[in-house]
Formats: sequence, C-alpha cells, structure tokens
Amino acid sequence: MARAKLKTQKTEASVEDFLNSVKDEGQRADSIAIVKMMQAATGDKPKMWGAAIIGIGNTTLIYESGRELDWFKVGFSPRKAEPTLYAVKNSSDESVLKKLGKYKEGKGCLYIKKLSDVDTAVLKKIIEAASKAE
Repeated sequence: MARAKLKTQKTEASVEDFLNSVKDEGQRADSIAIVKMMQAATGDKPKMWGAAIIGIGNTTLIYESGRELDWFKVGFSPRKAEPTLYAVKNSSDESVLKKLGKYKEGKGCLYIKKLSDVDTAVLKKIIEAASKAE
C-alpha cells in the first residue's frame, strides 16, 4: 500500500523560535524542558511538524490496513489548554503511568498542565521507552 500523505508535514521552521513564542513563561520553560528530555532520549534534533508540533526522531507507522506514513518517534506541542506529548502512551505500561502524577490521556498521547504536576524521572522513563519502541 502507498504511503499516506498527512496534512501535518515536517518543516524547516525554527523549533527555538516556536518555543520562544510561547507566551506563558512557565509553559515556555516546561516546553523547553520536555523537548530537551525528548532530544536526550532519541539522540535526534527536534523538528517542527506543521505549525505547532515538535517531532523528534523518525519512524514509519504501519496500520493494520497496511497504510504507512512517516512520523516522529516522540512529539510535543505546548497547546494552550493542555500541553500534549505525542507517541508516548503506547510504550508505557499502566504501572509506570500510575507513578507519573497528574495527567490525562488519549490514544497514544499524554496531556499535562504543568511539568510540576508529574514526576519528571518517570516522565523521562516513559519518553525513553517510547523513543526505543518499534
């Protein structure tokens, strides 16, 4: 099956400029810290995906239908309501998530209000596991 073409594509926009544009000082500091954790886990440089997602690493997603698409290993967006960590939940078992702290979850995503709401050592483990998942 052919590769799917997503609306959200990797761009050459500056990750640093994007992070510096986050208006809330606390959210900006949290965002920078999360991206550094993801970069350390993958060993890859962050890239912008679309206008508001930072993706780190490269992988190919293959759906049950056989559809394939290029995507990032782990990603992050400092969304105003709830900063979102992409592609991290599926790599974590429930026992690890129970130790994380205050968060919400979606399919493959974690939503955290503030980095201080979670145990950063546990978050690092979750990100590391996600970066190694195939």
